[in-house]
Amino acid sequence: MAYKSDNSEHIQLQERLRKEYVGKSVDEVPTPAFIIDRSIFEDNCAAMIKKANEWGAQFRAHLKTHKILYGVPIAKNKIQPLQQLRNEIVPYNGIVRLLLDHPQQVRFLEEAQGEGASTRWSVFVKVNGGQNRAGVGPASEELKVLLTTILGSPAVSLHGFYAHAGNSYGSTSLSEAQSYLSSEVQMVNEAASFALESFKDELGSGHHSQPFVLSVGSTPTAHASGAEAREIFERALHGKLELHAGNYPLLDLQQQHTSLIDYARVAQHVRATVVSYYPGRGKGGEDEALIDAGAIAFSKDTGPSGSFGEVIGKPWKLLRMSQEHGILVCKDSADPSGKLEIGEAVDIIGQHACLIAAAYPWYYIVESGSKEVVDIWIPWKGW
Repeated sequence: MAYKSDNSEHIQLQERLRKEYVGKSVDEVPTPAFIIDRSIFEDNCAAMIKKANEWGAQFRAHLKTHKILYGVPIAKNKIQPLQQLRNEIVPYNGIVRLLLDHPQQVRFLEEAQGEGASTRWSVFVKVNGGQNRAGVGPASEELKVLLTTILGSPAVSLHGFYAHAGNSYGSTSLSEAQSYLSSEVQMVNEAASFALESFKDELGSGHHSQPFVLSVGSTPTAHASGAEAREIFERALHGKLELHAGNYPLLDLQQQHTSLIDYARVAQHVRATVVSYYPGRGKGGEDEALIDAGAIAFSKDTGPSGSFGEVIGKPWKLLRMSQEHGILVCKDSADPSGKLEIGEAVDIIGQHACLIAAAYPWYYIVESGSKEVVDIWIPWKGW
């Protein structure tokens, strides 16, 4: 949950930045800079909606990559700002929906709700899909205790069951991603079946969603969804399917390695400047170059490709980093495009767009095939 900021200040900053940079070339922006290709971004969003439609599912956008709001099981200190947010969006038919995986979280909501309150929080139960990041196991004793607490509470309304296959980022093929997706669906479906069998009377109170929403997905498994995958689960679902994902508008090297997308669909990159050059300094005699973007600009997430990032159109990889600078290494000195000049700007695709985007106070927006800045986007910062 992001902290509330002064929207008027946000708008004023955006207008100042637009006046300064819109119409200029990205060659004129200070580096390091986070660049988004709006055309590719929009195409990626449209492709994901199409996937959900093919699967016959609702779609829930995480939006954590370019940061608006992002949910984890509710913490006590987030309840008040969430209440403020709920009050703001109710007139627009907006709903704040929470994730829960422990009875104490329900107690926190009850304490904050106060006596006589009539509005219930809509909640998903977070199901542990096997990664042990968050959630309770399907058909577990922990799930039974949590459901008993939820269904007996005046503060919450059960909406459905939610799983996220974070380990699916290790997929390297469509069939592997579909296997992760199948596992997600089985987990939430088992939890829903357990709830229906164990709490039939309580669920008939009218305070809880029927049928349940079964929410599954990550960017790799969402890319693997579709009509064929849907047929596997259609026979015995205990609710309505919902697909969710977050990285899909921007994408990155980690997603490219899954083989489910190619470089042409990556909508973001970091623009950095070469500040020094070291011929033959690499362990194997490779040339190296120093850039003005390091761990803060890229994060230290790596991936199966074995680097922190790759230079677009040139045989250079970002192999070492300190806080404020990085070291590029030339992987093919025979390539005529391999030479870099001091002062030259390079465009680098990093491993994990979500962490990279979080480092930047604003994003420069361009259209495919053009260096002209057409807009400035300002992300919502914080938690």
